[in-house]
Amino acid sequence: MKTIKVIIVDDERLSREELKRALRMYEDFVLVGEAENADDAKVLIEEKIPDLIFLDISMPEKSGFDLLESLDNVPEVLFITAHNQFAVQAFEVNALDYLMKPIREERFSKAIEKIRKTVKSKSALTNVLSDRKIFIKDGEKRFFIQLDEIYLIESLENYTRLFFQGNKALQRRSLRQWEEMLDEAIFFRINRTEIINIKYIQDINSTNDGGLEVKLKTGEVLKVSKRQSARFKKSNGI
Repeated sequence: MKTIKVIIVDDERLSREELKRALRMYEDFVLVGEAENADDAKVLIEEKIPDLIFLDISMPEKSGFDLLESLDNVPEVLFITAHNQFAVQAFEVNALDYLMKPIREERFSKAIEKIRKTVKSKSALTNVLSDRKIFIKDGEKRFFIQLDEIYLIESLENYTRLFFQGNKALQRRSLRQWEEMLDEAIFFRINRTEIINIKYIQDINSTNDGGLEVKLKTGEVLKVSKRQSARFKKSNGI
């Protein structure tokens, strides 16, 4: 039986104890840590690399959403909340599930079965960087997306704009930071200000100055710098 590594993140000690008692009924769920705030949780998640986090949405200083936004690799998430409006937001970002406080045994059991199916299905896939999920927040909009759903990243001074699934989102990450965390076999920096997902390339054309121009399946036509054109040609046998 595959074990599922779990971290509980909740600022209320009694809520954490309630979850731990509920989890004792399920031997394949292994608690590897708990945290009472977002900062401690970030350190713990990056150290333990859990399969799942039970995450309280409303916490002092930083919310559960703030925690997810700070992570480069987001595990499966089951939100815990005492507020109905947060439950709606949880589904808007495509969370695995949510539980209302206080937790009911029957509802918890259904959530456990859903988690098992999801983690089992996920473990059957090839574990590559493109399968990683990230959490994106832009104003009031929130998204869970897989990295390979991003087709273009453009630099805007201290920010970057992501393009994915017909959406745009502004992020406080530099282009260099994205370049370091993305799979170089899938993402390519075409010039000083843009990174593309090469899976989305529809056409490649040479330019008069010896560079390249790429057209994405989403319609964008982008110029590849001379230096990056030479790298692209070499790495792709053009």
